[in-house]
Amino acid sequence: MDADVRRQLVELYAQVCRALSDPKRLLIIEALRNGPKTVGELADGLSLSQPNVSQHLAVLRERRIVTADREGTRVRYRLHGDRVLAALDLLREHAHDTVREEVRVVESFPHP
Repeated sequence: MDADVRRQLVELYAQVCRALSDPKRLLIIEALRNGPKTVGELADGLSLSQPNVSQHLAVLRERRIVTADREGTRVRYRLHGDRVLAALDLLREHAHDTVREEVRVVESFPHP
């Protein structure tokens, strides 16, 4: 693979990772796991303001993590496929493994 193409690909990966790096965006993605929702539904369900949810959705749309479907005057957001969920599930498993290891280390120290 050409070095320039490799750099572009790595930059694309980094952009997706930056889009996923915000806890509120992860909450939005998790909320969309169960199906499409409007900005209002997401805001109410996550106890966030509608403008804040809209800003986060714009980032997720730009990175093609979510898509928007217009239904009359409403816009419903949905995940753009299942791959992001699969990736987040793997990251969650990694986080659980890491926490388990840290707990084992802490528990291995003698109690005072």
